[in-house]
Amino acid sequence: MDASDALPLTPVVFHILLALADGERHGYAIAQEAERVSGGRVRMGPGTLYGSIQRVRDAGFIRETFPRSADEERRRYYALTALGRRVLEAEAARLAALVALAESRGVVSPSPRTA
Repeated sequence: MDASDALPLTPVVFHILLALADGERHGYAIAQEAERVSGGRVRMGPGTLYGSIQRVRDAGFIRETFPRSADEERRRYYALTALGRRVLEAEAARLAALVALAESRGVVSPSPRTA
């Protein structure tokens, strides 16, 4: 599958993949990370979160990993697959191109770029 075939992603799916970009997390930690990085603008209830996790897992973007310890046996952990990483990168590039277009048309002020 070509990563661009999966685009555009919904904001929830984008935030799920983004939350897993730096390592595996359990479901609740994914929701917390999405809320944190969005400044509280993205909040996922359990139905939205776990329904979306199931869909991206079925699509092959994430995989379930094993619990870290016996104490965490009930928690399901998830990690990006190689396909999931490519889809996330493609969506980030698509969004960056849209922002650049908006900047070029004076819709938003250019944001400072960091190296």
